[in-house]
Amino acid sequence: MSETKTKKQPVSDRRKFILNMARGAGLATMGGFIWSAYVDEVTASSLMLRPPGAIKEHDFLKTCIKCGLCVEACPYDTLLLAKPGDNKPLGTPYFVPREIACYMCPTIPCVPVCPTGALDEKSVTTDGKLDINSAEMGVAVVDHSSCIAFWGIQCDACYRACPLLGKAITIEYSKNERTGKHAFMKPVVQSDVCTGCGLCERACVTEKAAIFVLPREVALGRAGDHYIKGWDKNDEKRLENATSKTTTTEISKKSAVDSLNDSKGLY
Repeated sequence: MSETKTKKQPVSDRRKFILNMARGAGLATMGGFIWSAYVDEVTASSLMLRPPGAIKEHDFLKTCIKCGLCVEACPYDTLLLAKPGDNKPLGTPYFVPREIACYMCPTIPCVPVCPTGALDEKSVTTDGKLDINSAEMGVAVVDHSSCIAFWGIQCDACYRACPLLGKAITIEYSKNERTGKHAFMKPVVQSDVCTGCGLCERACVTEKAAIFVLPREVALGRAGDHYIKGWDKNDEKRLENATSKTTTTEISKKSAVDSLNDSKGLY
């Protein structure tokens, strides 16, 4: 029995043109969706918590090659790789303390495996040895309105969970004027010691954590170069390259006494 084959009809040039235009429009539309999603995820990265030793976010995004080696090295499954829909830069490592905090491994296995320096080993090294206590993943912030310790209910869950006990989180005692016989035990975060591991956030007993970790540049203010701690020799070093500029106005040409006695324009 002979097999009958159907011969394909040649595609006309006009039809080819239409098909190519349709494919191009489809690809362009898809590319637009992907790019807009990527941009949205990148702009949402300001609150992300990175692994120990992560360099500044702007440089991190350019340096990290999304290899996932740091995630594989984490023994507690703390680190995650951002995937589509996470609203985070795709393929980059991060962690969510409320789910799994950083357990402060002394050897910091996630850092040495980084092949590009996105996780900087030197930034978590003290006296030639890896030192997780020098990490600056973020800093814990206490919401006084929802922290039950500020209500007068005795709770020190975050204090006890902190691996730097009595250093990164301290307890401030004050009299509870409402009862007259109880004391408030208010947790206070020492931002210069806190590593941002998030173990306090993980341990918080409230439904939504009343203590939570934010990136340091988000959580902390900055005094700027106009203010110097005169009693701090290290802080005074910021004055070494400082410059000054004197602005002269009409009123500054007069002495302070003449300016005070000048009632012109007051009547």
